[in-house]
Amino acid sequence: MNEQMNPEITSDDKLWALLAYIFSPLVPLIIMLMEEKKARPFLKFHSMQALVLGVVDFVLYIVLSFTIIGLCIPVLLWFAMVYWGVKAYQGEYVQVPFVTDFIKNQGWV
Repeated sequence: MNEQMNPEITSDDKLWALLAYIFSPLVPLIIMLMEEKKARPFLKFHSMQALVLGVVDFVLYIVLSFTIIGLCIPVLLWFAMVYWGVKAYQGEYVQVPFVTDFIKNQGWV
């Protein structure tokens, strides 16, 4: 979806969504604590997705940090998160494999 199709997505929402992916899990937590931000559907969707990805990235980093090759996986996931953040900045709803279905099944979005 782009901004022409959904005019309720503001440039502020897009910027916060980008920051949520890049600085996850800190920024998504901040967004969830701000009432006016978490009431926005676009922002809530991306911040919950970024929060789950950030936690997964952190856990992978801790578990795999004992091996040199294991450190590459969290870094690659972070680069993917930057890519998804750029797509969110363009006003798109990003479908992340497994994560999008997980947050929808939990009722978080």
